[in-house]
Amino acid sequence: MAIYHLEAKVISRGTGRSACAASAYMSCSEILNAYDGIRHDYTRKGGLVWEQVFLPEYAPAAWQERSALWNAVEEAEKTKDSRLAREFVVALPIELDKGAWQDLLSDFIRAQFVSDGMCADVAIHDMDGHNPHAHIMLTVRPLTEAGAWQYKTEKEYLCVRNSEERGFTATEFKEARTEGWEKQYPYYVDKKKKEYLPPSEAEARGLERADKHPKSTKYGRQNPISARWNSEEQLLSWREAWADAVNRALERDGHDARIDHRSFAAQGIDEQPTIHEGVTARTMEAKGFVSDRCELNRQIKKDNALLRAIKAQVRKLAEVVRNTIPAIAEAMENLRANMLIFRYQLLHIGTGKTKITQYVCAVKPEINRYTELVGQIKEKVKERKTLLAEKQNTPIYLIPVQRKLSARIAELTEELEELRSEKALVLGRLECADDSGMASVKKGIAAMEADLRKLEKQEQRYTDELDNALRQYAELRAQVKEFNPLVLYDACQALRPDKEKDAVSRIQKAYGEKYRPLLMAESKRDVAELLHEEAEVRSIREQLRRRSGEQSREKQERPRRNQDNWDHAR
Repeated sequence: MAIYHLEAKVISRGTGRSACAASAYMSCSEILNAYDGIRHDYTRKGGLVWEQVFLPEYAPAAWQERSALWNAVEEAEKTKDSRLAREFVVALPIELDKGAWQDLLSDFIRAQFVSDGMCADVAIHDMDGHNPHAHIMLTVRPLTEAGAWQYKTEKEYLCVRNSEERGFTATEFKEARTEGWEKQYPYYVDKKKKEYLPPSEAEARGLERADKHPKSTKYGRQNPISARWNSEEQLLSWREAWADAVNRALERDGHDARIDHRSFAAQGIDEQPTIHEGVTARTMEAKGFVSDRCELNRQIKKDNALLRAIKAQVRKLAEVVRNTIPAIAEAMENLRANMLIFRYQLLHIGTGKTKITQYVCAVKPEINRYTELVGQIKEKVKERKTLLAEKQNTPIYLIPVQRKLSARIAELTEELEELRSEKALVLGRLECADDSGMASVKKGIAAMEADLRKLEKQEQRYTDELDNALRQYAELRAQVKEFNPLVLYDACQALRPDKEKDAVSRIQKAYGEKYRPLLMAESKRDVAELLHEEAEVRSIREQLRRRSGEQSREKQERPRRNQDNWDHAR
């Protein structure tokens, strides 16, 4: 029957492989690798059913010949550990014929790979009619519209401006430089110690450059297309797309079989999956030998059958137990205790978010104002410096020009004093002794904003958990409509103190000294409101009152009925 198998590999020189050798093997052909001069000949290898090369529209037509394609890949990669290609090995459904396999693979490759700019080389292998599979080799470098290879990674320089560090590529830096960003170079701050500094700061301190290479990220910036192709999310998308493509082909051909790309755990299946046996193991079994892999699969199938039998018995037992009032009351009170915990966590997170938000909202305007002041001071210092130079070069006899320049210089000096005074006030409000303290303030705010994002994620998770518990509680409520509500209420009330005590204990253990009894009291009020417990208590009291009234009337009418019966007997 159809099975799901998709194995993803990377063909890399670092593991001793070559793209030319891999392509020659899967296509049962002969290819000379121009990179190392080795000829790979697999023309005598059997089992090839079909092979083809798929190219995007802007790839060179010569690459239709796989030897030219993979030699171009080998030529583009210069390092001894380069990643050359990506390879997928997929199992083909035995329910389909060879023509259907070709259509399935062609549609899948064009939709998932070629349309995204990859070159693809595919071959179908089928040695014994029981293990049909396909090898798909893909290029890992994107192509330009002119059919040339793009870069995998680009050098990224770590530049600085106003104590802020940011990465720029060479192209981006051309524009960033006009905005005041500077590259950082290593300078000798003493005989042995080096420090990365922007040239303006180093020149002001009279430091000597230690190296011509600017500071940069370790691995550079990855091409965004390559980054997407290499991501875990993309691999999961391809795995799902292959399952969908196979299922469409099976449905189109009138077969009921279906495959699923998810693991047994993700599908909610407790059974242990069997392992891939392979052609070698099956050949051994056909010759009368016992293969370890086949024997293991037989044991797994027996274990799964036993598991299914046990689960069937458990379901029958659960069906009997789950409809009893004690079991339902236990489940409801467990859910309610969990709700207390989730609500406490939400209240605790809300308190933390409020404090952080208030601080960030108070400090960020000050930081923004500080940045504005630094920019204004820098501009005015530059202008004053220019005017001083202009005044020095202006002849003394040009008195009107000298006066005008002097007035403007005096005006700038006064403005600079005001700006520096305001900057000092801002630094004081931020509790910074000087400009060097602003970096730690900015880092602190960035850390708080990161904490705020984490708290928001936690808040969403606990909200989802609380909603799920409420939904399950409502389902149990609907299940017990036919039961006596007084009996269920008494059963829940008998369990509730211990359940609440356990919930409080778990919270105290988790939060330690940060545990707040007032928050727990608020959590209990909120959960009682969510579960409409006050309305439930009123309903129970009304039922008790009616029952008490009926019993009272029954006592009053009983002597009268007895007297009537006595008179009738006489």
